[in-house]
Amino acid sequence: MSGFHLRGVVLPDGEERDLWVVNGRVRTKLVPGAETIVDGGFLLPGMVDAHCHVGLGPNGGTTLDEAAEQAELDRDNGTLLIRDCGVPIDTRPLQERLDLPRIVRAGRHLSRPRRYIRHLGVELEDPSLLPAAVAEQAAYGDGWVKLVGDWIDRDLGDLAPLWPDEVLKEAIDVAHAAGAKVTAHTFGEDALPGLINAGIDCIEHGTGLTDATIAEMAARGTALVPTLINIELFPAIADGAEKYPVYAAHMRELHARVRHTVSSAVEAGVPVYAGTDAGGGIKHGRLVDEVIALHEAGMSREQALAAGSWAARSWLGWPGLTEGSPADLLVFADDPRDDLQVLRDPAMIMLRGRVVR
Repeated sequence: MSGFHLRGVVLPDGEERDLWVVNGRVRTKLVPGAETIVDGGFLLPGMVDAHCHVGLGPNGGTTLDEAAEQAELDRDNGTLLIRDCGVPIDTRPLQERLDLPRIVRAGRHLSRPRRYIRHLGVELEDPSLLPAAVAEQAAYGDGWVKLVGDWIDRDLGDLAPLWPDEVLKEAIDVAHAAGAKVTAHTFGEDALPGLINAGIDCIEHGTGLTDATIAEMAARGTALVPTLINIELFPAIADGAEKYPVYAAHMRELHARVRHTVSSAVEAGVPVYAGTDAGGGIKHGRLVDEVIALHEAGMSREQALAAGSWAARSWLGWPGLTEGSPADLLVFADDPRDDLQVLRDPAMIMLRGRVVR
């Protein structure tokens, strides 16, 4: 039997030990004849972008070739597992490519007419159609369904929820019965109680979280993916919304308090994970920027690293570097727990047991 041998400090436990890789899987017992390719350094489970859009560009859906280029850029910057949070094209062919990150798909956004970015989601004229649409997306995706929880209501001139509470409860129950989880885009405050109380599994962005909704999320174990590098765009969005001064002021306020919001969620015990929202306005390959932003918002360096690696992998049902686990890993000369900037320069990237860099 042949394979690869790696020795180094394995994270998160921090113990120096030997690993072997055979047929794309990690082994923890001696494999005779294995080629030593790493002797020293720090071994990190592949990083995770928990909110990414492979197949989405500034003008809507991309071609599959363009989507593959996006995934390659993420991979080359250390992201080996992606939770896709909604795209208008079918990216299942990319899942068959051994050279691309693993992609967990959420299907298409579910929204209402004129209440989200055009051409991206499935738009439902009647909100009562949501449970049936959730069932369709649960069958189409890989265990996740994405709702648009709020967006600007031009008649009100501000952010407002899209769905009645009773419809949300029925729709989320439908997803759970099908073995799928549900997440939702939210910016403002008003949509959050209905989503959380309906049993939603995750909140994306969550800039409108309050002490009360943070406490409820913590009690329920509802996850948060704050996409901090995306929230940096809020002032520019506000600048372009002069026709809606209340909405523009609201977006600036949400931006101003976002780091306090995330810090409060972390302190309360809400599970928080790293996601870039790449696709459209955010370039791919920026997961390290998000991990650093989480640290600057109140996470310890190790918590922020976990949010973009082993903790996020566990949340999505993927193991770290254990016996029989997929050999998706990064190697660093220095300890990223001491300096997150180290994440920008992996000495080696291994995906499915293959050295890709």
